[in-house]
Amino acid sequence: MSISLNTCILILKEHHLLKSSAVQDAVATKMEYVSYDSRDIQTNTLFFCKGAGFRPTYLSMAKNNGAICYVAEQPYPEGKGMHALIVRDVSKAMALLSAAFFRFPQDDLFVVAFTGTKGKTTSAYFLKGMLDQINGGRTALISSVNDIVGPKPEDSFKSSLTTPESLDLFRDMRTAVDNGMTHLVMEVSSQAYKKNRVFGLTYDLGFFLNISPDHIGLNEHPNFADYLHCKLQLLVNSRKCIINAETKHFNEVYAAATTTTNPDSIYLFASEEFENPDLDVPIDFRYASQETDMRETKFKLFCASDKAKQLPINGDYTLQMIGDFNESNGTAAIIGAGLAGENHDQAAKGIRHVTIPGRMQTEMTENHGMVVVDYAHNKASMMALMRFMQNNFNNPKIIVVVGAPGDKGVSRRPGFSESLSAYADKAFLTTDDPGFEDPQSIAEEIDSGIDHSKCDVTIELDREKAIHDAIEMAGKDDVVLICGKGADAFQKIRGINTPYPSDIVVAQRVINELEGDKKHFRA
Repeated sequence: MSISLNTCILILKEHHLLKSSAVQDAVATKMEYVSYDSRDIQTNTLFFCKGAGFRPTYLSMAKNNGAICYVAEQPYPEGKGMHALIVRDVSKAMALLSAAFFRFPQDDLFVVAFTGTKGKTTSAYFLKGMLDQINGGRTALISSVNDIVGPKPEDSFKSSLTTPESLDLFRDMRTAVDNGMTHLVMEVSSQAYKKNRVFGLTYDLGFFLNISPDHIGLNEHPNFADYLHCKLQLLVNSRKCIINAETKHFNEVYAAATTTTNPDSIYLFASEEFENPDLDVPIDFRYASQETDMRETKFKLFCASDKAKQLPINGDYTLQMIGDFNESNGTAAIIGAGLAGENHDQAAKGIRHVTIPGRMQTEMTENHGMVVVDYAHNKASMMALMRFMQNNFNNPKIIVVVGAPGDKGVSRRPGFSESLSAYADKAFLTTDDPGFEDPQSIAEEIDSGIDHSKCDVTIELDREKAIHDAIEMAGKDDVVLICGKGADAFQKIRGINTPYPSDIVVAQRVINELEGDKKHFRA
């Protein structure tokens, strides 16, 4: 693959991003590699001077290693002798030029995107499971857990960001196309729009699951309005929009969808009992709970409107996951499968046995109750998880192990305090990716907001010991919720990914120690 200097200039001019250019007569004008990392350079590389942490020395390194052109928001003396493209926004320029370099792989994929404060990963995995039924397993996935760009084991790898940097995203999409993948299901975070990682990308289907305050802080969104604005951009850039009618700020969400999408291509879904007298558009799909036990959830989906009835997806569905909130996630994914051409039988078969690493992985022990490992990592997901446990399992004693990450998500911490006060009987506050912050200070910040008359608190920074102590103290009718990290096998400490067994492995080890090696986690 390659891209010419002239093509780059034309693309940047077309989008009104180019401020100036410097073309060197003695330097090749065809770029055969693209990078924003000075350590990852090949001969004739197009190099992007990107990010708040960019230093001019990185450009010197890139030039010495073979870069011949750089894109930046200002000229640098270190780039003397290179082609220079000076732009108004380097992140937007990188997205546009990366898409062109990788020959617009999105044009060869049916692209589905999910956004929402919670439920993105579960919904994405559900839909991938269903699409794999009709395309022979050729559904690519970009998620906060794993990325899958092909059918071979080496084509699946742990993700570093919910939505990758634009250059990495378009490279992965090109790899997926070259590997024969026909569909792509992806999570799109608010940061993806804040940082222009998906700038210029249009989705065949765009889902808005829900919205609640999150990711507000020094290194993230300055306020909720900015967070919501970034979330809404997914709908503005989708050909068909699917919206949870029960979401907060529904009027703003629906209005965003209508700016670029005809109402005939906007679909709404909600639970059977939901009513909003102010809603002046019909709800297209309804879902109703049928049965939940320790292992699975059964619900029914109804096609309510005339346009919904054009999709043959009405009927009963079973999930191999507990949690009434997963009925909403499942409904969204089933609608996506219907819009992609599936019928009820195909969808029901595809979603039936989907499991997600670190999501609602449960174990019924002999003497220490039910142990659940889940990625719940904000107020909305914590409240939903604990409310479900309280309502469906005879008001059990709820013991929670949780921490908050450092350097980001500061706005989540009061939400942890509120949710623990509302539902938890016992909380172990522990370490969860503290980064450059002091984990003791993070735990104390959460603890300061907890009503100790309702929830007893222990601060135990050794996460493995916290999990051990929580399971050990649990009685046979109690519930232990291990929240936040899911299947993550690292702790991010002072800029280093420090190996960690994962909550699932630690919990299983504790259960084996307490009850013998006879239990296995089931999702």
